[in-house]
Amino acid sequence: MNKIFLSAIAAFITVQFAEGAETQMQPQVGKPAPDFSLTTGDGSQVNLKDYRGKWVVLYFYPKDFTSGCTMEARNFQRDLAKYEEAGAAILGVSVDTAQSHKDFCAKEGLNFKLLADPDAKVSTEYGSVMDYKGQKLAARNTFIINPKGEIAKVYTGVKPAEHSEQVLKDLEELKKS
Repeated sequence: MNKIFLSAIAAFITVQFAEGAETQMQPQVGKPAPDFSLTTGDGSQVNLKDYRGKWVVLYFYPKDFTSGCTMEARNFQRDLAKYEEAGAAILGVSVDTAQSHKDFCAKEGLNFKLLADPDAKVSTEYGSVMDYKGQKLAARNTFIINPKGEIAKVYTGVKPAEHSEQVLKDLEELKKS
């Protein structure tokens, strides 16, 4: 009986510890968006502060050339004119290399910037890292950043199929407030 009780307590502590390890803190709505400088597929540097005065859709995704990530990128590309009309820039971030982004953009005809975060530093700052088979990947999270550089909306565990439409809808609502 004592062994069962101790086993149950050990299992509870292990579960709590594991859950805590997976819980990440995303930047909170109303707080400044963490600034960064990352390399694009064309080799240029993008700094978030360069987008002050514009709305930014900053989306994190696991990997170039995978089905869900391709769908999400294609949908953002499909809606790109609507984002531009709304005064919003789209920036995608993954741990892939700049060369991978260049190839992915060329293959998929993407006309927005994909940013390389190979050390997952920015993904970590945005609470958007996951472990997949021992490899760090960006978790599928999105942040709408207002023209003042503050987090206006946070999406976690994004579903790629309908995400772009939802972001556009929320962006219009945020612009009214």
